[in-house]
Amino acid sequence: MSKRTYNILFHLHTVSGIVISVALYVIFFTGSFSFFRDEIVNWERGHTVKAPEEINLDFDETLEQMSKERNLFGRDIEFKQYYNEQHIGVNLGASKDTLLTKEKAAGAFYYLNTDDKSTTDYATSYSLGEFLYRLHFFAQMPHPFGYYLSGFVALFFLFALITGIVVHWDKIISNFYVFRPMTKLKTVWTDAHTALGVIGFPFQLVYAVTGTFFMLKILLVAPTVLALYDGDDKKLYEDLEYAHPHFEFQNTPINKSININSYVKQVKSKWNNFNVNEVHIFNYGDKGMHVSVSGNLDYKNKINGYGYTIYNVTDGSIYGIKDPTQKTSYLDAVKGIFYRLHFGDYGGYGLRIISFLLGLIGCFVILSGVLIWLTARNKKNIPVKKRKFNEAVVRYYLAICLSMYPITALSFILVKVLNPAGMSLLYQFYFIGWLLISIFFILKKDNYLTNTYSLLSGSIIGLSIPIVNGICTGNWIWVSFEKGYDQILFIDIFWIVIGIVGLLIFSKIIKTQKNNSINK
Repeated sequence: MSKRTYNILFHLHTVSGIVISVALYVIFFTGSFSFFRDEIVNWERGHTVKAPEEINLDFDETLEQMSKERNLFGRDIEFKQYYNEQHIGVNLGASKDTLLTKEKAAGAFYYLNTDDKSTTDYATSYSLGEFLYRLHFFAQMPHPFGYYLSGFVALFFLFALITGIVVHWDKIISNFYVFRPMTKLKTVWTDAHTALGVIGFPFQLVYAVTGTFFMLKILLVAPTVLALYDGDDKKLYEDLEYAHPHFEFQNTPINKSININSYVKQVKSKWNNFNVNEVHIFNYGDKGMHVSVSGNLDYKNKINGYGYTIYNVTDGSIYGIKDPTQKTSYLDAVKGIFYRLHFGDYGGYGLRIISFLLGLIGCFVILSGVLIWLTARNKKNIPVKKRKFNEAVVRYYLAICLSMYPITALSFILVKVLNPAGMSLLYQFYFIGWLLISIFFILKKDNYLTNTYSLLSGSIIGLSIPIVNGICTGNWIWVSFEKGYDQILFIDIFWIVIGIVGLLIFSKIIKTQKNNSINK
């Protein structure tokens, strides 16, 4: 590689990394916690999921109860488990019965607790796990700006990864084994940045590609809709199997008993280890009624085993079937594998813990890159005004990024003490608290203090989270262990480990600082 090409790629790598650094840190930090979204939600609510990955519900009993509250005739009704929690989504389409008034025919969406059958809306059931999950793609921003922002950040991150590997390619192996802690600060940060960047490269590359795909796919789809489908996006989504088939409403009541549970049992008995996570009913109670039962094979059997069966209720025949045990099509492979790779949910706790650690390594690589940028520009030949500007930029970066640790830990305390906290309070507490802590660190103008105080405060608060949980709910660690509350137990132990590791790192930083002061 010529020196000119090297310099161009090096500067492109540096500029692209600096521009997206804060946004990328937020994505990686909250994304790391999002690997345990379901555990956080169930910990917060004090729930435990009896049958993970599938809906645990008596559909016929539930529909009978629903029919007492509203007329179900002619509606499309969907039960869907979005995540591993007791709450499932219930979507009631507008009734096609023209004799009903507009108010009575209106559709609705709510969450149903499969254990106690209580219902809540989205805002009321909003949880910290959902908040952190959605923050990692900036969904709190007005739609669709947050999605596009996170998508372009992922795209620029992909660019930074590729240019970084190209820049370091010649010495990537030799530099990987080099760490010089006793040399100048820039060298220390460079060694750490290079070594950890190489370790996390495959992980980061996967998330850069899949993140770009998820958040920017609408921009990729738009030209296809215009060019190949003459603007008919519904047809495209049907071909991509994102949309349900359409069945005509006959406006004639069906003359037979309806047993949704029997269809679910048939599907589960047809394929071993098949988890039903969606039941879609078309034209309920009408002669045009159909029932779609869909789900996935257990990931231990097949990583991408999506399948469904659609029944014609009138004559009991099968309208359509997708066998999850058969060879996966190219379309299913692209759709399914991208999701599985991004969520990392196919390998149990082991894979998600590794992914969490690699996500935190990504956070360190981002911060070390920013510090390399600062130390490289903290030279006497650079004007004082420009050096002060660079220092201020990094001070703002570190304050915003590192303050996420204590405010996230504090939010776990909040949702346990004030349960349910709700969307509005959670938004105010997290974002205002994050802002105030960031301002505090910015005004202190001390990056060392920002690093140590955020690490110390976050770790101490983290260690207190299991204690607060025990006081508020009685689910102490030993109680959760005895009763088999695995998800609640995991989060308590999770914070104990994070808190202890954080304090160990803090003590190591303090010890190193004292030794450096003595040597001077």
